[in-house]
Amino acid sequence: VGRAWVMRGVSRDSLHHGQRRLAVLLAAGGTRTDPVRVGEEFFGVVGVLADNPGLRRALTDPSWSAEARTGLVTRLFAGRIGAVTLELLIELVRARWSEAGDLIEAVETLGVSAVLSAAERSERVDAVEDELFRFARVVAGDPGLRDAFSARTVGAERKAALVRRLLEGRAAPETLMLVEQAVLRPRGLRVEQVLHRFVAAAAERRTQLVAHVVVAVAPTPKQRERLTAALCRLYGRPIRLTVDVDPRVVGGMRVRVGGEVVDGTVSSRLDDVARRLAG
Repeated sequence: VGRAWVMRGVSRDSLHHGQRRLAVLLAAGGTRTDPVRVGEEFFGVVGVLADNPGLRRALTDPSWSAEARTGLVTRLFAGRIGAVTLELLIELVRARWSEAGDLIEAVETLGVSAVLSAAERSERVDAVEDELFRFARVVAGDPGLRDAFSARTVGAERKAALVRRLLEGRAAPETLMLVEQAVLRPRGLRVEQVLHRFVAAAAERRTQLVAHVVVAVAPTPKQRERLTAALCRLYGRPIRLTVDVDPRVVGGMRVRVGGEVVDGTVSSRLDDVARRLAG
C-alpha cells in the first residue's frame, strides 16, 4: 500500500515475490500461524523504518551484500517479531529495491495483506472493505476529525484512543487495526487517502484466487507450503488454500481453482476404469 501501488521494475517484482511468500507461509501454517500477529509485527517494523531513514538506506543499499543486510535486520528484530514475520522481512531485505522508500511501502503492504487474510478467515473481508470506505468518508467530511488525525497534531496515544472510541465494538477488529495504522503512520498522506488504499487492497483480496483441495489425509504444514508455492507459480499470483479431508478419495488429491479442476485421486481413476468396463 502507499507508493507500492506505483512501484516499477525491480521494486514491483520484489513486492510481488514477498506477497506470494506471505500467502504460502500463512497457508502452510494453517490455524497455527496467526495473521493478526504477523500484521501487527509488520506494522511495528514500519514504525521502526519510518523513524530511521538511515536504516532504510542501509537495508536497501546495493553496495551492501545480502548477507550484511540480513545480518543487520536479524540483529535488530530477532526475538522481537515471530519466525514467519522475520523470515519474510529477511526475504524483503535480500531483494532489490529501486528506492529506499519502496522497502517500507512493501513492509506495510504485507502487513495489510496479513490483516486482510485474518478477516478472510473469519469471512469479514466484505465488512472490512465497507467499514474502511465509510470511515474514510466520515474523516473526509469532518474538519474536526481531520485535524485530530492530522500529522501536525501530536499525541499518538490520543489518536489511537480516539480511533478505539469511535470504532471499538462497532467495526470488525481488522478494521480497527487498519484504521489505527492509517492514523498513526500516514507518512505524508492524509488519513482518508491511506484508508482508500486499504479499501482497494480489500477489494483486490476479494478477487484473489482460491484453491480448494480435497485429500484423503490432512497435509503437513510443509506439504501445504509446497502445494501453495506450486500453485502460486502456476497461476502467477497469490493463492489462498482451503483443504478438506475426505477418506473416500483413497489417495492423491483433487484441486479446484476457479472453474479448473485437476483430479488426481485414486477414486477418480477407479471411477474412470468402471465407466470404461461398463461401456
